[in-house]
Amino acid sequence: MESDEYYMSLALKEAKMAYSEDEVPVGAVLVAPDGGILAVAHNSSEHGLHALAHAETVALSIGAISLEQKRLWDCSLYVTLEPCAMCAAAISFMRIKRLVYGAANPKGGAVENGVRFYDSPTCNHRPEVVAGVMAKECGEIMSKFFAQKRVEEGEEESEEKEKDLSI
Repeated sequence: MESDEYYMSLALKEAKMAYSEDEVPVGAVLVAPDGGILAVAHNSSEHGLHALAHAETVALSIGAISLEQKRLWDCSLYVTLEPCAMCAAAISFMRIKRLVYGAANPKGGAVENGVRFYDSPTCNHRPEVVAGVMAKECGEIMSKFFAQKRVEEGEEESEEKEKDLSI
């Protein structure tokens, strides 16, 4: 069986693909109990079909369809960023055995930050959680993406100000 770093590196490749598509750079890899890869996915909620198309939910959907079952017993999910509340719930509902994520998400995370979904008494399934795998690399792509967005927004504001001045 491959290492956590191996699967996380594949998730990071997906995050880079999301970045290139101007999506928030989060990638996910769903791994079968035997180590086979069931799905790879990245965020597609900005330019995709709907706001629920986070890397995790897309990977879980692909995995369930490929296995023709509604639960993903004994599977592992690798994600470059700590899952949000929606994705943490989906991971629980799908009965993922092991969640491995890279960078912490203090603003939007729901595993070790925010609502801490798996600590809730109403949570019916709690995966084993491994945090911080390749955290530096996973965090860097997020930081770079949002820094670029801030620059782009600043440029747009400057262009708008120039247009206003020329009227």
